[in-house]
Amino acid sequence: MSISVLLICLALLAAVGFTAGRNRGSALKNGAVRVHSLPNYHGAFVMFMTVIPPCFLALVWLSLEPTLLDRTMKSGIQAAFGDLEPSTANLLISQVKGFAAGTTTGVTVKPEVVEIAERFANAKFTSRILLAVSIMAAGAVGLYFSFLKLGPSFRARNRVEKIVQIIMICASAIAILTTIGIVLSLIFETVRFFGKVPLSEFLFGLKWSPQTALRAEQVGGSGAFGAVPLFAGTLLITLIAMCVAVPVGLFSAIYMSEYASPKIRATAKPVLEILAGIPTVVYGFFAALTVAPMFRGMGESLGLDVASESALAAGVVMGVMIIPFVSSLSDDVMNAVPQALRDGAYALGATKSETIRQVVLPAALPGIVGSVLLAVSRAIGETMIVVMAAGLAANLTINPLEAVTTVTVQIVTLLVGDQEFDSAKTLAAFALGLLLFVITLILNVVALKVVQRYRERYD
Repeated sequence: MSISVLLICLALLAAVGFTAGRNRGSALKNGAVRVHSLPNYHGAFVMFMTVIPPCFLALVWLSLEPTLLDRTMKSGIQAAFGDLEPSTANLLISQVKGFAAGTTTGVTVKPEVVEIAERFANAKFTSRILLAVSIMAAGAVGLYFSFLKLGPSFRARNRVEKIVQIIMICASAIAILTTIGIVLSLIFETVRFFGKVPLSEFLFGLKWSPQTALRAEQVGGSGAFGAVPLFAGTLLITLIAMCVAVPVGLFSAIYMSEYASPKIRATAKPVLEILAGIPTVVYGFFAALTVAPMFRGMGESLGLDVASESALAAGVVMGVMIIPFVSSLSDDVMNAVPQALRDGAYALGATKSETIRQVVLPAALPGIVGSVLLAVSRAIGETMIVVMAAGLAANLTINPLEAVTTVTVQIVTLLVGDQEFDSAKTLAAFALGLLLFVITLILNVVALKVVQRYRERYD
């Protein structure tokens, strides 16, 4: 039985439990005895007790099942072929799993492998049948015993609120633990990287060429891990993108919030927000096939040497892409400014433009700073546009007409293809990720301080 069918059956059983519990609560409420909780709380309690035990059982079962099946398969391989080299054993394991899943076709395998694969497939099928039976049995048992607990004095509301609180705590814990896991994995691999490459070379080195040598006599594989060109390119493209996105986005937000009629605003804002829904690869094509040649042609007409892949092309297209982040959020923030502030400015004789400059924008500044910060984060994390429009060359330059690269592009480049996590080349991706995480965190802290300062002034 597939997991989706099992979930549908469990959902139907939960619906039955909710209906039965609510009907029981309604019957108690219509009686002469005073009932502690409403019928919906009785139904919710039975539903939770029908769903939670099977979900916990399925989680434990599915966590242990792969380990037990692999152990059974490996013991069968060892019994059939004896002790093998790790590479040969891994090849046989892949053949067994592929044949059992039906993905291995047109390949001649040994009869012993076929026999082990059939046993593996049968064991997995039996495990899933037992899982389905166990889950439905656990749900039925939970429904029965929770239904028996219902009564006039039963505190169903308290139980339901406690269960919901535990669920929310678990959800928060998962989010926190995931963040901690990501940070710890970055730190662990970064420490390994700095065991191979000095920290000073990484932070202050001016050359990035992570092609480490695989053999002592290999030519051109010495490796250089200076990250300064990567961060310089990231900041250059981000700066160009912000020079495009912030003025255009902020001015469009001011127009839609303060000047446009409701009809125009209802049409212009959705059209502007369509830019946020366009895939980044489309922006990359647009930058590589349209914007970059246009800038190169304009540069040639002015006597400037513009690279076919330039930071200017990538930054301008990236700025167009993140205009909705600035425009939409800034528009919502300015609309949230109380109308009484505008009326007070008009009563003092201020014009509309003066009211916008001296009242609306200062009052909406925390939200505008937040929108700009979101745009900066989006620009720093963009990869596809830079790959297609700015190239992969790690040049240390502030000239927007030359080709540069960014941190995210290099992370993708380092982790593409076969990886060897004992080499400095692969571990450099984690060091770049951790440093980018720290820089983004610093930006968030600075923006938070700015927001807090101006929020205290205008609250």
